[in-house]
Amino acid sequence: MTIHPPEADPSKRKRLLLILAAVFLTAAAAWGVHWFIHGRSHAGTDDAYVAGNLIRITPRIAGTVVAVRVDNTDHVKQGQELVRLDDTDARLALEKAEADLAETVRRISQSFEGRTQQQANLAAKQRAYEQAEADLRRREQAVAVQAVSKEEAEHGRAARDQARATLDLARAQLAAADAAVAGTSVATHPAVKQAEARLRAAWLELRRCVIRAPEDGQVDKRSVQVGQQVAPGNPLMALVPMTQLWVEANFKEDQLKGMAVGQPVELVSDLYGGGTVFHGTVAGLSPGTGSVFSLLPAQNASGNWIKIVQRLPVRIALDPQELEKHPLRVGLSMKVEVDLGAGASGTTKTLPPTHYSTPVFQDDLTGADERIRSIVQGNLKKG
Repeated sequence: MTIHPPEADPSKRKRLLLILAAVFLTAAAAWGVHWFIHGRSHAGTDDAYVAGNLIRITPRIAGTVVAVRVDNTDHVKQGQELVRLDDTDARLALEKAEADLAETVRRISQSFEGRTQQQANLAAKQRAYEQAEADLRRREQAVAVQAVSKEEAEHGRAARDQARATLDLARAQLAAADAAVAGTSVATHPAVKQAEARLRAAWLELRRCVIRAPEDGQVDKRSVQVGQQVAPGNPLMALVPMTQLWVEANFKEDQLKGMAVGQPVELVSDLYGGGTVFHGTVAGLSPGTGSVFSLLPAQNASGNWIKIVQRLPVRIALDPQELEKHPLRVGLSMKVEVDLGAGASGTTKTLPPTHYSTPVFQDDLTGADERIRSIVQGNLKKG
């Protein structure tokens, strides 16, 4: 006995095909509507990462590390001490510079006093010369009437010549004293200024034994150890300012049409999920693709060539208030979507210029000038 399988119902097959076709057409229509309303005016990518300033903390002088005040993940404030170097040699150098300045001030002060003495000496020599000249005239008149011998007149002439030579020497000494202090005071004399500069250098050397944080931030990559001998430029640790973050999004070249500075951006981080949306602004487009600035740029003029769609880095500025509420970390991945409809292609909108600065190193000479004034005033007219 032969068993035949039941034949498929053509009406059921037709109904199934119609349902599948309806689902497909509905999905296609929905995608088309979404693209028409949203997709064609937006460019998105998930090839985007959080970037920031990585400050390499390095010493400016050589020395031995005697204290490390922070460790990885520590939050620090601007100006906070990070590392301290042995300052014994720097303190001795500063004490020597202070003593040298005091000695220089006294020596130059004596030079000004010496000029006054030379002026008095010149006046005395001038009177002595005038007296010798008058004595010679009297003797010559006495010789004319044979009241004294010619020998007396010769003695008077020799005395006059000696007084003239002494006067010329006094004038030369006064000129030398004038040249040493002309146009200056004790405080503005070049020798004093040089001694002050040496004291400031020694002061800086001592202050630089303490390495401070140039910005608020979080410490990472600490490699410095107590007892380590360091030299200028040696990396000690890294500091990441957590408020100076942005996103680098790499868009395909065919997505860049219509993209311009100032357009709004929506971003989502895997750290917080889709429920937290960051808002940013296109801050700038890189002048070249990543391959152009690589260590070994591509050589497309030789051998077989295969076209590869290039990506251009786009810098996206983040909202500081949102960043404070939901902190990000350097290197985290982001999903980015730029609203291309917010600006015409080629628009050159000017954003506030980026400016980074720190007053920490400007304070290194704080107190040095006051110390110099104290030493100068304390040693004037001494010696």
